[in-house]
Amino acid sequence: MPLADVAEILYAANVLGSRAWRPRIDSEDDVIPQNEETLRRDLIDLFSLIHSRQLAYLLVGGVAMLTYVEGRNTKDVDLVLSIDSLKQLPEVTISDRNRDFARGKFRDLRVDVLFTTNPLFKLVQEQYATTHRFLETDVRCATVEGLILLKLYALPALYLQGDGQQIGLYEGDIFLLLERHRPNLAPLFDVLKPYVGEDQIAELKNIATDIQRRIERVDRAKKGT
Repeated sequence: MPLADVAEILYAANVLGSRAWRPRIDSEDDVIPQNEETLRRDLIDLFSLIHSRQLAYLLVGGVAMLTYVEGRNTKDVDLVLSIDSLKQLPEVTISDRNRDFARGKFRDLRVDVLFTTNPLFKLVQEQYATTHRFLETDVRCATVEGLILLKLYALPALYLQGDGQQIGLYEGDIFLLLERHRPNLAPLFDVLKPYVGEDQIAELKNIATDIQRRIERVDRAKKGT
């Protein structure tokens, strides 16, 4: 990856991090760089369009991760939307699309869309949603459990593709969410069963067990044992 791309990812992650997930307080000393202000404005405008058109959506992916953990690198906005809702956002220019996903841009902001025609994506949008304050607006965001469901669901395909980089990223996300928030995983595997094969469920449970063992080692280290 070119260094310029690395710099862009780190910059975006900083802009979208903990400072963005709380109300912004303007003051005479609050001077925001022009590039950061542009990114903030694009994000606010995108969510304003979605809200003004009363579209059902859910924020997932790296930006949603930043509501729960620090330091997640990202430069895209990931949304769960219906195909009809995406049609009502002509400002998002689509460059690639398949049955479950679309990739596009809103101004200079990359937007990845997960379609609700996928029944698991629809389930997460409807049942694993909460609201967080992002910049100057309230945003419907996936819960910790919703994010873990999406990460687990994606892993079998990533292993099939041999995509080690994405595997490491997704398993790292699961580790952070489990380590910071300690959700109960057992019900999530029950939710996943209708959407992945039995063999895949067994393998995902093995992955989760490995991650939980790592968390136990972290816990022991914190206790000095």
